[in-house]
Amino acid sequence: MARRAGAPEVNAGSMADIAFLLLIFFLVTTTIETDAGLDRMLPPIEPPDTDVVIKQKNIFQVNINKNGQLLADEELIDLKNLRAKAMEFLDNGGDGTCSYCKGRKNAESSDNPSKAIISLKNDRETKYGTYITVQNELVGAYNDLRNRESQRLFGRDFTDMEAEYLNPETSSSLKDELKEKVKSIQDLFPQKLSEAETSTSN
Repeated sequence: MARRAGAPEVNAGSMADIAFLLLIFFLVTTTIETDAGLDRMLPPIEPPDTDVVIKQKNIFQVNINKNGQLLADEELIDLKNLRAKAMEFLDNGGDGTCSYCKGRKNAESSDNPSKAIISLKNDRETKYGTYITVQNELVGAYNDLRNRESQRLFGRDFTDMEAEYLNPETSSSLKDELKEKVKSIQDLFPQKLSEAETSTSN
C-alpha cells in the first residue's frame, strides 16, 4: 500500500522581509497632518521688575460670548466689521507722535501703534470656529496695516515678504535683506494681541 504524502509545507522564510518592505512603503508614502496652530508670543518666565502702567484708551477690548456675539469696546458689532474697527484703533495716532498713521487722531482712542493693545476675552462655551475666526480678523487688521506701509516703503506686501523670509528655500543672502525689511514693518505696527482669562457664563 502506497504511503500518503503529508501536506505541502509553506516556505515562510521570506515573510519577515515582505512585512518589513511593506512597513517601509507605508512609512514613506503616508502623510501625517499637523495643525498649523496660532502664532503667539508667550509671556516671559520672569515678571518685569517694574509695573507697567497702561492707559485704558490704549486697550481695545474684544469679548466673545457663548452665542458668538462680539462686544468691541463695549459696542455690539458684527464679525464682518471687526477688522475695520481694530484697524481704526491701531491706526489712530491720538498723541500725534505717529507720522505714518492715517487715523482720526482721536484723543479718546489709542495714542500710538506701539502702545496699542488688543485684548481678547472669550466665554468657555464659545465655539472654537468662532474663536479662530475672530483671531484671524484681528491678525488680519495688523497685516492690512503692515501691507499698507510695506507697499509705501518697499513696493510689495508685508505678508509676501514675510512668507519669503520664512521659506526654508530662500537663500541666506536674500533672507538677510528681507529680515531688516520685515522687522522695520513689524516695528511700525507691533502685534500686541493678548488674551484675557476665559470667563464662564451664568
